[in-house]
Amino acid sequence: MSMDEVPFTSTAGDLDFGQEVTLSDKLKVFKSSDFDPENYVSTKCRTTSEKEIKSLVNCLLDLKKASAEEMRKSVYANYPSFIRTSREISDLEGQLVSLRNLLSNRATIVHTLAEGVGIESMSSGPASRKKTTSFDFEDKEPSEMEVWLTQYMDNLNILLAERRVDEALAALDEGERVAKDKDSMAPSMLSSLQAAITAQRQKLADQIAESACQPSSSGVELRSSVEIIKRLGDGPRAHTLLLNSHHQKLQSKIQGIQTSGSTYGVAYTAALSQLVFSIIAQASIDSLAIFGDQPLYTSELVTWAVKQTNTCAHLMKRHVIASPSASGGLRTVTECVQISMGHCYLLESRGLALGPVLLRHFRPCVEQALNANLKRIDQSTAALAAADDWSLNYPPVGSRSLASTIVSQPKLSSSAHRFNVMVQEMCEDIGLLRSLQFSKQAMDGLVQVFNSYVHMLINALPGSTETENLEGKIVRIAEDGTQQIALLANALLLSDELLPRAAIKLLPLQQCLPSEIPRKASDRQLRTPEQRELKKQLQRFVDQLRDSFCRKHALDLIYTEDGTACLNANMYLTKEESSEWLPSPVFQELFVKLRTMGSLASDMFVGRERFTTLLLIRLTETVILWLSDEKSFWEEIERGSKPLGKFGLRQFYLDMQFVVLFASQGRYLSRTLHQIIKNIISRVMESVAAATHADPYSMVPEDEWFTDIGQTAIKVLTGEATVETVEATSPTASASVESPERQDLWEVTNGEDVVEPRIDTNGAIHKWRVKVGRAMYLLKTTIEENLLDHIRDQATPKQAWDTIASLFSKRNDTKLQLLENELLLRNRRVRSTGPNR
Repeated sequence: MSMDEVPFTSTAGDLDFGQEVTLSDKLKVFKSSDFDPENYVSTKCRTTSEKEIKSLVNCLLDLKKASAEEMRKSVYANYPSFIRTSREISDLEGQLVSLRNLLSNRATIVHTLAEGVGIESMSSGPASRKKTTSFDFEDKEPSEMEVWLTQYMDNLNILLAERRVDEALAALDEGERVAKDKDSMAPSMLSSLQAAITAQRQKLADQIAESACQPSSSGVELRSSVEIIKRLGDGPRAHTLLLNSHHQKLQSKIQGIQTSGSTYGVAYTAALSQLVFSIIAQASIDSLAIFGDQPLYTSELVTWAVKQTNTCAHLMKRHVIASPSASGGLRTVTECVQISMGHCYLLESRGLALGPVLLRHFRPCVEQALNANLKRIDQSTAALAAADDWSLNYPPVGSRSLASTIVSQPKLSSSAHRFNVMVQEMCEDIGLLRSLQFSKQAMDGLVQVFNSYVHMLINALPGSTETENLEGKIVRIAEDGTQQIALLANALLLSDELLPRAAIKLLPLQQCLPSEIPRKASDRQLRTPEQRELKKQLQRFVDQLRDSFCRKHALDLIYTEDGTACLNANMYLTKEESSEWLPSPVFQELFVKLRTMGSLASDMFVGRERFTTLLLIRLTETVILWLSDEKSFWEEIERGSKPLGKFGLRQFYLDMQFVVLFASQGRYLSRTLHQIIKNIISRVMESVAAATHADPYSMVPEDEWFTDIGQTAIKVLTGEATVETVEATSPTASASVESPERQDLWEVTNGEDVVEPRIDTNGAIHKWRVKVGRAMYLLKTTIEENLLDHIRDQATPKQAWDTIASLFSKRNDTKLQLLENELLLRNRRVRSTGPNR
């Protein structure tokens, strides 16, 4: 669509821009001689609001940009046609001049013949004419002008034969001055003189052009020859000769580079780029000095320079860039492109913007190298992930990227260190071309490879459901909690600190931050929009890993090996009156797990407590959200055959308050978690009220009662409470150590199961650890307070039992036997009563 056909649209009041008329019709009012801009604007915008005026201004600015872009595209699209047309016009002008000279010569000859015929017709007869002619031929002396013309032609031939250029030019100029005085010689002589001058000029130009084309000609000789040919009146030929001479010199030196034995690579690129663009610069200088800035010559110069630039790009692609691009050698590609573009940009001060020409050739190569590099990062990281032991260590010394990094690096596993190093090197390499707008593609690739790495970390979790996304990659499973939190540490440290810091190298120079930034790089310090957007994208993948981690541990907590839910409605519906109260075992185990996870995460996230808090928040929310959304649980509570009784309601309320208590003390009670617990409690209260038609809040004690029991349970589970402190407010030891799995605690204390299994068959390690925790709790609540300090730091029941045995052996074997009997008795109580479900 042409600009004349583009309609303007606007909503600004009664402006005529809203009418569907063409641009040419709208411009008529501006072409009148009495047009007043201020009066026109005030008239049109009198009833227009400020918002509509701003909208109109934005519309006009957009149209201006679109018009400029369209004009630029049109110029680039039709540039070859323009140059070709200019050449054709120049050739036609030369042909017209030659034709005019030829017609002038022919007219002079015809005029001379006509005068001769007129003289003969005036004689009396043939005899008289013959006699007169014989007399004139025999007696007439050559005129002075005829003598001069003969000598002039002989002298000019001699000068040309002896290649005395300056004297020949002076002689040609003298002949032109004489030829201009048409009255001083006969028309025939004038015609002969003009024809001789034209022929000799062409001969002299041919001689000079042949001499200038010799390889031994220097730059000074070339410029002198071109100037002479231009003085002879053949400017286009002179300019073409200048460019061809520079082209021949360039080709000769390129052959010298290729046959010099130099290694192809950065050195070859530097030599070739310097050679090509220096000769282009010299040709530009010579053209401007001799021919000025005439459009015909400048257009030919630009076309010639583009051709030489294309040749340079093809040579670099064939000898240097093609192989590294295919294999992912991004460093080699970017260095070569940077060197070539640097030499090219030096010509912009002379009006030659050849950068887009080079970039058109190099962009596909850089993109290919970048994609191959990203693929190599993915493959290399996957190979290390298959053998990664998921232990966190400081990075190895010697990496190119890490050696230049002043900021200390955090601990990561081997695969994460390799991923970080390769990403840092990729960003450093592509950062060499930050002015060529490769940053967006590099950041997208960085997000892509990080997403792939996070999926490998997810698949490293035991029992992952995303194994089908491995695409043939093998990932080593993280068996214990320390290794599993190490997976989170890898993803969190990469996304929060290392990768955003690497992305700084991709930003334009004016947006880059100082190289020495603190380890705790906050959003305030990483304040560029690109980095904030990158961190958001990376954080979404980290959230996926954290959710998978929390979901895995929540399901391990809620379900047994055979798929039975430890957290179910029956444990509350069958609850009976008890003299001692404690939170349900599943919530006690949740507290222990959170405490263990918090301790491990704090050791790994030193100085980054926020990560630990977010992990604990998410894990607690996962368990409570499962309870909130479990349909079978609420089906039995709200519509089951047996309503929730007084003691079941009290137990449920105690469990929820216990979660609120330890989450608030641990500073990971989020608003979301607190609100979910409130909603769950309200839902249970409503179901009890509907079933019993009574006030459910009258069935539960005051909140202080639940708080005291929760505090007591926390002290017991953390080993801070003794038997005497527990007996005042807590249930018996048998009730507090009920095990959903009904495992024999004596076997892990002094039996055949005192050592942790080496092979995790069907969750054997997890079962053993649960029994160990229960046995340690039973021992601590059974022995006297003065013995508690001796086993407080023991890791297993076997170690604690041996310590107690050694103490009792020094005092009284009877006490040891009594303690053993009491432990066995409590164990039998657990097996006989069974879990309340």
